[in-house]
Amino acid sequence: MSTAKAEADEPVESAPEAPLLELRDGLPDVAETPAALSDVVAGLHRGHGPIAIDVERASGYRYSPRAYLIQLRREGSGTALVDPIAFDDLSELAEALRADEWILHAASQDLPSLSEIDMRPSVLFDTELAGRLLGYPRVGLGTLVETVTGFRMRKEHSAVDWSKRPLPQPWLEYAALDVEVLIELRERLSLELEEAGKTEWARQEFAHVLSAAPAAPRQNPWRRTSGLHRARGRRAMAAVRELWVTRDEIAARRDISPGRIIPDSAIVEAANALPTDRRSLLGLKGFRGRGAERYSRQWVEALEVARRLPDAELPPLTAKYDGPPPPRAWAERDPVAARRLRAARAALTTLAEELNLPLENLLTPDYVRRLLWETPDPGDDALPEVVAERLRGLGARAWQVELTTDLLAEAIVSAGADPAEPTAPAEEV
Repeated sequence: MSTAKAEADEPVESAPEAPLLELRDGLPDVAETPAALSDVVAGLHRGHGPIAIDVERASGYRYSPRAYLIQLRREGSGTALVDPIAFDDLSELAEALRADEWILHAASQDLPSLSEIDMRPSVLFDTELAGRLLGYPRVGLGTLVETVTGFRMRKEHSAVDWSKRPLPQPWLEYAALDVEVLIELRERLSLELEEAGKTEWARQEFAHVLSAAPAAPRQNPWRRTSGLHRARGRRAMAAVRELWVTRDEIAARRDISPGRIIPDSAIVEAANALPTDRRSLLGLKGFRGRGAERYSRQWVEALEVARRLPDAELPPLTAKYDGPPPPRAWAERDPVAARRLRAARAALTTLAEELNLPLENLLTPDYVRRLLWETPDPGDDALPEVVAERLRGLGARAWQVELTTDLLAEAIVSAGADPAEPTAPAEEV
């Protein structure tokens, strides 16, 4: 028997499972009264150092992104749980948190919910963003905690309805664990950033998250309907739009997730069939459920609006976006721009690999596309300065501008200097 065969037949020892993370101080009561909230604030004042914060929302259950539970932890204070729904005014808590560093994971997801209740940090440390800058391939909280600290987190209550009251104890334990080791995680990632020479990059990225303006409303949000590509023609597209808007109005009024009223698949099926009455609508194979029947009159009216629209008012089959066309269309529409994009992507990819960074964190892909579609004059002697100024105007941080300006300027010059180069479709950037 060969050595290789013998080794293959031997049982392989699997790596021991990481120990499960447990609450060190037990599960605190949820603060639901003014007195309990004052106790939480007093505890925070007794503590020291940065404050770990997490928020639970009812995504998939409620229309609004409001916070339904706030978890906090600080050295010397322990963990606290606050029910924001129980209070009309959380200014006492907000004031206690205002001057200190907040530690959040994927802060851009939680900050809007906290801002809604007037809770905003002055200094931020985002553990997910730090993990990205350090090149960790997977930066979900559970994976990052296990990789960095060696503890395994629970996952069983990640998608429950946090608007439910009272909240079950197992859910509360799960929520409290989300901040149990955030402080330790922050300390270890901070040391790694320092060793990698990326501390200043992280500081700029965290500041950028804090200063980001609220997201503008999406243009034509109905075009995000799942399965929209199956809508047959512009009239069906109009029906999707009318049904989507009707569903959204109902969902907002009832504060319920739109998909729990009728799914996207039902919208597309009804848009293609264009039934004219309630019975025909409810007879469609996919148009089932309480929301389909309860609001059947509104669905029929929405379809009637779409049916009566003049052809000139029907929506186009494809959306018009503010910005450059998709990269796959560049070779046909502007071959030189396609060469610029390919050259820039190759150079940025190489640099990102050298720096152990995801490409999208080295420079936002949208910035690259906007710069290279309507590019500065490649013959301009001040081209690097022009590129740097354009990048800053788009929102690039100083560290990104410093690292990428010369590469992008070289891509602009080289693409214009070699018109004979083949113009295959540019890859997505």
